[in-house]
Amino acid sequence: MENAFATQAQPEPAATHPIADMATGSVAMQLRAEAVIELALAVLAYRHTGGALPLFAILFLAPDLTMLGYLAGPRAGTRLYNAGHTYLTPALLALAGFTVAAPILYGPALIWIAHIGFDRLLGYGLKYPAAFGATHLGWKKTRNAAIGSEP
Repeated sequence: MENAFATQAQPEPAATHPIADMATGSVAMQLRAEAVIELALAVLAYRHTGGALPLFAILFLAPDLTMLGYLAGPRAGTRLYNAGHTYLTPALLALAGFTVAAPILYGPALIWIAHIGFDRLLGYGLKYPAAFGATHLGWKKTRNAAIGSEP
């Protein structure tokens, strides 16, 4: 008897295209909605901890310095950019602050999280080395052709 739930083997999306696992449609919209919540919660938490507005303004764009990694090539740039734009890194910073009883680290971690949420809201996701505009959220057109090219 044939199993009614059996399906034919399908090739892995990554096997057919290097960036085939980008979010599209309603999944992309859901990720953007999450980004709004992440941004709002990080800003509210920062305010709740008594964080200073000038520090927020100074550090908000600091994670974008990771784009300098692209000067060493697309693979190095992708790795550095993604390290600076994943929630794991600021979460580890906040955890370090908690572990060593240094709450001064909470503010920068929350600003970093707010930055990531803002970027994701605008469609700037984690990068693929294929092109600067190839992100996990879909293709993001860039104005600077020197950084990368889109299909």
